Amino acid sequence: MKYVLLFGSSADDARADMSEERYNAIHAEIMEWWGKHAAAGTIVGGERLQAGATATTIRGSNGTQSVTDGPFIEAKEEVSGYGVVEVADLDAALALARTWPALQIPGDSVEVRPVFAM
Repeated sequence: MKYVLLFGSSADDARADMSEERYNAIHAEIMEWWGKHAAAGTIVGGERLQAGATATTIRGSNGTQSVTDGPFIEAKEEVSGYGVVEVADLDAALALARTWPALQIPGDSVEVRPVFAM
């Protein structure tokens, strides 16, 4: 079954209190984690996203559309990336998500969502 892991980051606040060495060590763990699971075929897609400030949002309302710069909501946390994984079930997806190295950073998170089969 396919799931999307949405990696949430509270980037600025938590990382401001973290040494550059610690941040770089966690980033190295992330790259190793990603490579290991991609090589095993568990991760079947995904990307790191640029900061929410680079987003452009289109909203529809009553037959009209508006385009605005920035993410669609104001929040301290933003989606920093996503991974598409193929695993047996939700328990396996949750077990994998629990090993995401960035969870060492206060405020970071992983949201797990099943993908509709199209």
